[in-house]
Amino acid sequence: MLKNLNFKNSFEESRKYGLVGITSNLLGYAFYIFLTLFGMRPEIAVSLLYPIGAMFGYLGNQKFTFKYSGSQWGSTLRYFLAQLGGYLINIFLLYSLVTFLNLPHAIVQALSICIVAIYLYIILKLYVFREENK
Repeated sequence: MLKNLNFKNSFEESRKYGLVGITSNLLGYAFYIFLTLFGMRPEIAVSLLYPIGAMFGYLGNQKFTFKYSGSQWGSTLRYFLAQLGGYLINIFLLYSLVTFLNLPHAIVQALSICIVAIYLYIILKLYVFREENK
């Protein structure tokens, strides 16, 4: 997998990934804060908002960030699996750090967004939108 890794476009891809991610995550975080201020449990708010952010991320990252032109079906399935992993990381961090360490959920969610973003960039580049052998 690593021998096919193309670092040539990595800087430009990471810049575009950041642009898509900042836009998506700032909106998602604002809605998260709004929902939790009105009494929704943090885990429920994340569970409702995560799929919306993931769909926006797929649309933005497939063509704009990674300029992927391979199998739509394959990339969609791989993206779903990558996002499932991201969701599980997010929920695990949110639940465990808030429940067991009594950390403020808003801070934990902000931290979780950053951790999941790093995880997803690596997975999207190496696995989901990888260049296919020709």
